[in-house]
Amino acid sequence: MAPHLSGLTGKVLVVDDDPAICIVVGEALRRQGHKVKTAATIRERATLLDTFAPEVLITDVVLPDGNGLDDVAAIIEDDPLISVIILSAQNTLNTAVRATEKGAFEYLPKPFDLNELTRAVADALSTRGDGAPQLPEEVAGKGIEQDGLPLVGRSVAMQEVYRTIARVVSNDLTILVLGESGTGKELVAEAIHKLGRRNKKPFVAINMAAIPRELIEAELFGYEKGAFTGAHSRTAGKFEQAEGGTLFLDEIGDMPMEAQTRLLRVLQSGEVTTVGGSSQVKVNVRIIAATNKDLATLIADNKFREDLYYRLNVVPIQLPALRQRRDDIPLLARHFLEWAANEGLPRKTLAEDAALLMCDWHWPGNVRELQNLMQRLAVLSRENVITAEILRQNLPLQDAPAEIHENVSTRLVEVVREWVRGRCALGAGPASDQLHEDMLALVEPVLFREILLSTECNQIRAAGMLGINRNTLRSKLSEYGIDPNALKQADR
Repeated sequence: MAPHLSGLTGKVLVVDDDPAICIVVGEALRRQGHKVKTAATIRERATLLDTFAPEVLITDVVLPDGNGLDDVAAIIEDDPLISVIILSAQNTLNTAVRATEKGAFEYLPKPFDLNELTRAVADALSTRGDGAPQLPEEVAGKGIEQDGLPLVGRSVAMQEVYRTIARVVSNDLTILVLGESGTGKELVAEAIHKLGRRNKKPFVAINMAAIPRELIEAELFGYEKGAFTGAHSRTAGKFEQAEGGTLFLDEIGDMPMEAQTRLLRVLQSGEVTTVGGSSQVKVNVRIIAATNKDLATLIADNKFREDLYYRLNVVPIQLPALRQRRDDIPLLARHFLEWAANEGLPRKTLAEDAALLMCDWHWPGNVRELQNLMQRLAVLSRENVITAEILRQNLPLQDAPAEIHENVSTRLVEVVREWVRGRCALGAGPASDQLHEDMLALVEPVLFREILLSTECNQIRAAGMLGINRNTLRSKLSEYGIDPNALKQADR
């Protein structure tokens, strides 16, 4: 193959059977100085890999003559300096993990952000040859199939979760999973364990909120015979039970301060001392912690150690609430009905009107609430098809808000369509060169103000409803000159 170019411009091969994607991506990359070729099939891709010798390969998964992922590992083995970026509309954890195990530099779900893609190309050229970490051979290719509450969803919010999981399964970095109750934090921990190098060893979970304060240290670190009333023999704690595997510390925000101090010492030294004991026991476990609490607030209130927080928060994974991934609700509901049928419960199907209606419910119990509802309906509903009427009898849904929401959404779509057509009718030039920026400048200030007003200017809740972090929210408020304090005063 031809020698690779230096710098942040190079040769890029774009492979997709959608001509529009090839044109848009190709033109965007050419404007940045890259040399670009496009292909629509695996056969064309193979030819151009030899004749064009790209430094970056951008390829779709589903192509007319096969699966674009299948021979990615062979492509990288043939040319270790090439960086592969995977595009896929099959937006599942399996796809993200398979992309990683094949050695892809990046995985971007469709529809993708063009700016994110061009940044990925620049990053690939600046670090070419590094690729992605390989998964252990014993788990490569097997994907993930969860029992109970599965990691199901194709929403944009879940794609970032999948991508992060795919990046951390091949190492032992400490993970902090954040999210409301019922969002599936333990499932994420189990997925990371099952896909990682420790999957042959135990996965041990402990819920801090479910254990009396005086027993947490004994549960975590074990105890010696006679250490306290009822300690009739030496008992190994969760750290020793999880030796070589993964220890999942659920609801870490509920851990008492004195236990936090001992946990920090164990994380620093890799050794535990049992309650009532004096000798130290070496332990080798991966730590995954989770909480539904705001640890920053707990730190400010002197209820959580800041140094422990930094020990745990090496790689944060923020799980979205179900109301922040409404597109996934019908998919999840049908999955749970299928799961219930496989468990021996009556087989039921979900009507389209019910699927639409479910998207209007705010799901305070998140995915767990949805699963419980589907199980309940599978048992109690006399009908084989779950309709909107059946749902209304089981959820406090109101017709008026749903109808208002639908009508407003329809009007909004029409307004946007009319605005875009009007701008485009003006022709090329400044009037039509920045439609995206102009639309955001019109819509975002209204969105942020209304969300703040609806949350009484609670920025943590507002950021959660928007599906963004607080730093992004603060930056946007500053950009648009929105003062939450002034807004709160004006609303009184």
